[in-house]
Amino acid sequence: FMMADSGARGSDKQIKQLAGMRGLMADTTGRTIELPIKSNFREGLDVLEYFISAHGARKGLSDTALRTADSGYLTRRLVDVSQDLIIRDLDCSEGRETIPSLEITELSDGQEKIESLQERITGRYVAEDIIDPETGNMVIKANHMVTPKRAPQVMDALNKLGRKSIRIRTVLTCRSKSGICAKCYGANLATGKPVEVGEAVGTIAAQSIGEPVTQLTMRTFHTGGVAGGDITQGLPRVEELFEARKPKGLAILTEIPGVVEIRDTKKKREVIVTDNEKAQSKTYLIPYGSRLKVTDGQVLEAGDVLTEGSINPHDLLKIKGVKAVQEYMISEVQRVYRLQGVEINDKHIEMIVHQMMKKERVNEAGDSRFIPGTTVDRLDFEDENERLIAEGKVPAEGKRTMLGITKASLATDSFMSAASFQETTKVLTEAAINGK
Repeated sequence: FMMADSGARGSDKQIKQLAGMRGLMADTTGRTIELPIKSNFREGLDVLEYFISAHGARKGLSDTALRTADSGYLTRRLVDVSQDLIIRDLDCSEGRETIPSLEITELSDGQEKIESLQERITGRYVAEDIIDPETGNMVIKANHMVTPKRAPQVMDALNKLGRKSIRIRTVLTCRSKSGICAKCYGANLATGKPVEVGEAVGTIAAQSIGEPVTQLTMRTFHTGGVAGGDITQGLPRVEELFEARKPKGLAILTEIPGVVEIRDTKKKREVIVTDNEKAQSKTYLIPYGSRLKVTDGQVLEAGDVLTEGSINPHDLLKIKGVKAVQEYMISEVQRVYRLQGVEINDKHIEMIVHQMMKKERVNEAGDSRFIPGTTVDRLDFEDENERLIAEGKVPAEGKRTMLGITKASLATDSFMSAASFQETTKVLTEAAINGK
């Protein structure tokens, strides 16, 4: 029990197989074999059962070999996209009136809690003063770090205030020109002290995400192919998220807010969302076999899910905007890892998401130096606009884009970095043509 409890070796799954029954097995293609194995390892398996379970054991071994390669490649792409994230300065908000921040709540998936608020704020800088309403004491001042010791006090004060969220500084909102500032990053996870200037946090993030993937792949081996959520959803899912691909089993999102009406006819199922304020409605055809997540008469906001499935991050970005996508990415990646019992700090995922979303596509140039249709760096874009507004000129208009990690590595400003990654000849010839 001590071994399983500490997570050192084995888990309740193995104990169940020894004492309970082995249950349903999956064959080599991942389909579940109809016949459950009723006996456990203590009683011993009969011949047929032994044969069925041999499927799983072999799959475990071949998976391990194949997946180690995949996870190594994922780590390489993650490192390449995040390698230029270094702690460059102490505070990116110096000389600004407002502290760039993000409001966060606990991460949950329906009823199941993925990560508590206390876990999420430990080792971060808060962006607002938190005052205990009963004593009137300052629990923590803005721009100070929540230490593991202080975290329960902060949570206590938040509970008394009846609040479920808090504003913290995060990598996603950091305004540093190159790299990231120490206050937006927070504590160095190795020492628990504030991170020092010069720390290569990007590479640390990439390896913190990539390394457990090798463990996730090895996990299939120990349960020996027991049917159920195998990390085969895990690794491809993580990859799907970081490459910003259109996921398999797409969920349908509503593009407008409004009230749901479900129409079931023999031929088709439709969900109609009506926005009474703007007097518009949209009809969504629900494909056969999709499970609805909404009920008749439910009030939705734009970007809410109508059916079960994975959300296409690009759609979410279009409908709900940047913050929603960032939150979705973090909670989805966390969910995959937490289901495997692997704990990663949000910071690492934020670093990668930050790199995926740092480009802006220019729609209207205004008086700026940008060319419509090109992608430019978000901070360049915002700074140029601030300058134009200050001079009373017309600012440029643009939309944030989301690039997958492979595309993002190739879209970096440094051609050496891109060339060291993939498509070396193409990158170098283009760099020569553009005179970089």
